[in-house]
Amino acid sequence: MPLRFEILAESTASAARVGLVTTPHGSFDTPAFMPVGTRASIRGLTPRQVRQTGSQILLNNTYHLLLRPGPELIERLGGVHRFMNWDGPILTDSGGYQAYSMADTNAIDDDGVTFRSAVDGSLVRLTPERAIEVQNALGADIIMAFDDCPPSVDPASAPANQAPLRLAARRDTRRDRYDHAQRLRVANERTVRWLERCKKAHQRADEQALFGIVQGGTDPEQRAWSAQRVCAIDLPGYAIGGVAVGESPGQIMQTVRETAPLLPSDKLRYLMGVGYERDIVAAVRAGIDMFDCVLPTRNGRNANAFTPAGQIRLRNARFAEDPGPIDPACDCPACDPDGVGGSDRPVFSRAYIRHLFMSDEMLGPVLVSLHNVRHFQRLMLDIRRAVRDDDWLGLGRRWPVARAGLPGGNGD
Repeated sequence: MPLRFEILAESTASAARVGLVTTPHGSFDTPAFMPVGTRASIRGLTPRQVRQTGSQILLNNTYHLLLRPGPELIERLGGVHRFMNWDGPILTDSGGYQAYSMADTNAIDDDGVTFRSAVDGSLVRLTPERAIEVQNALGADIIMAFDDCPPSVDPASAPANQAPLRLAARRDTRRDRYDHAQRLRVANERTVRWLERCKKAHQRADEQALFGIVQGGTDPEQRAWSAQRVCAIDLPGYAIGGVAVGESPGQIMQTVRETAPLLPSDKLRYLMGVGYERDIVAAVRAGIDMFDCVLPTRNGRNANAFTPAGQIRLRNARFAEDPGPIDPACDCPACDPDGVGGSDRPVFSRAYIRHLFMSDEMLGPVLVSLHNVRHFQRLMLDIRRAVRDDDWLGLGRRWPVARAGLPGGNGD
C-alpha cells in the first residue's frame, strides 16, 4: 500500500477526527494543512524553514511543473522530492483546476483540456492519461485524478468581482446560452470517466496514492451523484473539489457539510483550496482531514499577517512605531527568532517589518510568510487538541478568527 491512514481519536461532539498518514516519504498528522509550493517551491522559504513551521506535507502543481521545467527533467534528477530538497510527503494537484482558473485560455472537451502555455504561448494538451503520466514522473506520494472543475455557482448570480466565473461561462456557452445545471452534469460525468482512465493509466500504484475528486458545485443533488460514483472506485482517499471558487463562506460550509459524510469514513478526506481559519474549523468538524491554500504565502508577500484575532496589514501607518511582534503568542522565526519565549524576547517588530516592506527589502515577505505558515500550523495543532478533548469552546476563545466555523457562529 502506498499510503496508510490510521484514525487515532474522534470527537464525540462532531464528525472531526485525528489521524496519522504514513507514506513512502514519512508521516503526517491530520487534520493537516499543506502549504502550496506550486512550482516546487514555497515562495521565499527554504525547505528547512518550511519544516521549522511545523509543516509536514507540501503541495506541488502538475500543470505548472509540466510547463517548466518539465516532468522529464525532474524525473532525471531523482523526482520532485530530491529536486526541491524536501524529504517529507508531497501531494501533486492534477492541473484540472487550471481548466477553470484559466478559463479564457483553454478549451475543454470529453477527452481533455487544451491550454495556452503562460510560459511560451504554445498549446498544451492535458488528458487524464497525460496528467497521470506527468505525476508518475514527478514522484509525489499523493497524486490527484484529472477532473473537470466547473463554476461552483451560476455566473449570472456571482459577485461582480468574480471575473473567472464570467470567463468560464463564456467558454462553456453553447448557442449563446449558459446552462449551469447542464454544465454541472457534464462535469460530473466527465470527472467519473476521467477518474476511471486515471486509475487505468496509473503506473506506480504501489508507490503513489491516487485520490479521486468529487464535483457538483453547490447543488446537493449533483454533489451526491458525484460522490456516489467517484467513491465507488476504490482509492486511498477522496477530495471535495470545486469549492472556494466564487461561493460565499456560507455556501462553502453548507457544501462541505453536505458532501463530507458521503465520503468513506475510513479513507482520507481532502478539501481542496481551503482556506480561511473559519472554513478549516467548520470542515474539520464535518470530517475533513486535509487542506491546502495559497493564502499564507500570498498574503505574506503583500504584508498581510494572520493572527488569532484576524489579519493585520503591516503597511498601515499605525504600525510605523509599533515595537511589538506580529503576534505575541506566536513562536515563529519572526515573532521569536531566538526561540526563547517570554515577554522580553527579541522580536522582529511590526515597525521593522513595515520598514522592510516600505523599502522593498526581500526580508519583509520572508518574515511574514514564515509567520503566516506557522500561524496555520499552530491552528492545526490546536484543532487536533480540540478534537481529542472536545474543547471547541476553548478553541473559539483562543482563535476568535475561527469562531464563525464553530457552533454559535455561522458554522452551526
